[in-house]
Amino acid sequence: MKIFSRFYEICLGWAKHPYSEYYLATLSFFESIIFPIPVDVMLAPMCLSRLDKAYRYAFIATISSVLGGIFGYLLGAYLGGAVVEPLMQEWGFSSAFAKTQVWFSEYGVLMVFIAGFAPIPYKIFTVSAGALSLSPMADLAPFILASVLGRSGRFYLVAYILRLGGEKMEEKLHQTIDYIGWTLVIVAIIAYLMYK
Repeated sequence: MKIFSRFYEICLGWAKHPYSEYYLATLSFFESIIFPIPVDVMLAPMCLSRLDKAYRYAFIATISSVLGGIFGYLLGAYLGGAVVEPLMQEWGFSSAFAKTQVWFSEYGVLMVFIAGFAPIPYKIFTVSAGALSLSPMADLAPFILASVLGRSGRFYLVAYILRLGGEKMEEKLHQTIDYIGWTLVIVAIIAYLMYK
């Protein structure tokens, strides 16, 4: 089943679109709040289609993602008890939310950095950070700093690796994208079951 290679072709098409940077910014913003597809899915093909603009794309993804994270944080801070927690329960994420609370109490803003860099759902931590904050506006600056470091580290690393690999990497990625995609799906399912 070559679902991922088809999706990759679609993303390559988007990457060459005149408004591709706006698409990337929009995806990055909403991925930090609710959207389930990681930014890398669009960032990587864009970097590969224009290696000379890879760092520019990483910058756009970083800024948009952090702005989305701030929006998610504020949603959690001001609508946490009334909206976020009931939604978490309704969608079956109450245990994940409880684990996030424990992690925040133990590691604080470091969890935001880890979620921003690692391939775990950053959106859960943006909303949770706001919802669990005792002083939302005082805790906002460390949240922004951790988000900038985590997101920029991840997106600039993607851009750097793709620039380093160049066209050969694009060919290799095209050949193996379905294997990579299904492996990530399996890892995500296992992580979800363990996190839940």
